[in-house]
Amino acid sequence: MDRIFRFIKSLFFSDRFFILLVGFSLSFLFFYLSGVPEFFALVIVLVFLLFTLLDGFLVFSPKNPVQAERIVPELLNNGDENFIRIRVGNLYPFPIQFELIDELPIKLQVRDFMLSGHLKPEEVKTLDYSIFPKNRGEYPFGKIQVYISSPLGLVRRKFSYGANQMVPCYPSIFQMERYAFLSVSKYASNYGIKRLRKLGHSMEFEQIKDYTLGDDIRTLNWKATARKGSLMVNYFVEEKSQPIYCLIDKGRAMRMNFEGLSLLDYAINSTLAISNIALKKGDKVGLISFSDRLGTYIPAGNQVLQLKNILNGLYNQKTSWGESSYEFVYLAVREYVKQRSLLILFSDFDSLQAMQRQLPYLRKLNRFHLVLVVFFQDVELEEVLEREVITLKEVYLKTLAGKFSLEKELIVRELHRNGILSLLTSPKNLSLNLINKYLEIKNQGRI
Repeated sequence: MDRIFRFIKSLFFSDRFFILLVGFSLSFLFFYLSGVPEFFALVIVLVFLLFTLLDGFLVFSPKNPVQAERIVPELLNNGDENFIRIRVGNLYPFPIQFELIDELPIKLQVRDFMLSGHLKPEEVKTLDYSIFPKNRGEYPFGKIQVYISSPLGLVRRKFSYGANQMVPCYPSIFQMERYAFLSVSKYASNYGIKRLRKLGHSMEFEQIKDYTLGDDIRTLNWKATARKGSLMVNYFVEEKSQPIYCLIDKGRAMRMNFEGLSLLDYAINSTLAISNIALKKGDKVGLISFSDRLGTYIPAGNQVLQLKNILNGLYNQKTSWGESSYEFVYLAVREYVKQRSLLILFSDFDSLQAMQRQLPYLRKLNRFHLVLVVFFQDVELEEVLEREVITLKEVYLKTLAGKFSLEKELIVRELHRNGILSLLTSPKNLSLNLINKYLEIKNQGRI
């Protein structure tokens, strides 16, 4: 009984079958109206049924005539193109036509996904497609449903392959690796990474060495020169092991979406990218997330597993509906961060008044550390400002857009007036602009 039930579940009739069936029904009507003996119609139907039975026998006689396998990466990258591969093989002694439905995760909201093609006998074909996840978390893939038909194309057989696969989606590792490569590439300037001239000397002393032609005479060590009787200079190297903390605001302001990703996701992807580059530069990197309470805390470090610790810390970050408390982050920094550090604060302020409410805490933090406030331009408002206005309604919209855009500029000026660094950027260019700002701060010896 179970075998019959499985057979019924896997049996389908093709569009060709139903088209022919409708055609034969119309032929009965034609023969009846024209007076042609029904015998001819019965013969045609009988031949049609025989071909259908033959097609069913060809399709259902082998036990496992088709193979299908899904190949997915160990983890998905949020906000990037991720490639999935499916391998399909034909073990029938004749060519087949197939339609393949991969049961994609519900989060992707793709309801019409289908791949199709032809396979020769003993042929194995690889099919590639891409997905664009927009949320971090787990993505459950279902089964692979394959519908095959013979050259007759009357009967279709369904095969189901693969158990459910759970694939985690992490912050964008693609973006992290791409910017890490560009930061050391000689072609970096072509992609927006600025080459900055180093100002003055770094502060980390390494050794005293003999003077050689080309050394800066301002580094002459006169005491060592007098003792040895030859010119000696102090040798400095780029200062390393400087603590850098990414402070991520998870309040309601970071829920705003741009091209399918929330501002929090952009901040998380950029945190991963800047952490990787800072570690390659020899600095220490840490993480603090907060909303109306303190979230994740990872102390600054530069050990081998530090980037993995930050990646795991960023994986489950979610926004809240409440206002963020900068008092909590101030108290956390004062308690946990004892050495002067670069604090990169990812947040978004709707208005100058919203920023001024948090300004006392930012000024206190800036007294002990170097604070860089990163917040976002509203790209849609910028597009409104660039349009030509015709109607009165468009004039009102452009005026309002200009008001909100001016608010962002006023925030930058107010922060600068209080000695706090700021970076106003579009979400799309966040990582690129942040890397440039970090390199600028490093070259100026600000920390």
